[in-house]
Amino acid sequence: MDRIVINDLEVFYSVGVTGEERAHPQRLLLTVELFTDLSAAAVTDDLRRTIDYYAVSHRLLRFGDGRSWKLIESLASDIAGILLAELKPAKVAVEVKKFIIPEARYVSVRIERP
Repeated sequence: MDRIVINDLEVFYSVGVTGEERAHPQRLLLTVELFTDLSAAAVTDDLRRTIDYYAVSHRLLRFGDGRSWKLIESLASDIAGILLAELKPAKVAVEVKKFIIPEARYVSVRIERP
């Protein structure tokens, strides 16, 4: 299956177990993979025959506005849900990277949904 990948999109969302941690948006990196047949777009060179990754990235940049999550697991699941509902790919994978543990480069969660 073909796929479109948006790799390490920098967003600022309110995520954390404690209210203090959720009080201010923090930097996260999102990687999104959208699995879809790209053959028609490749043959026709027509944006309408594919998933517009520019529009997807702007949707994700605004996705956290006015919202908060305790767990990055919930966030990843919510992102997967809206992408599946709005874009209708065959499958979606979402990875959320959080920079919360000073001794670790990052902590991440990756989910896949059909």
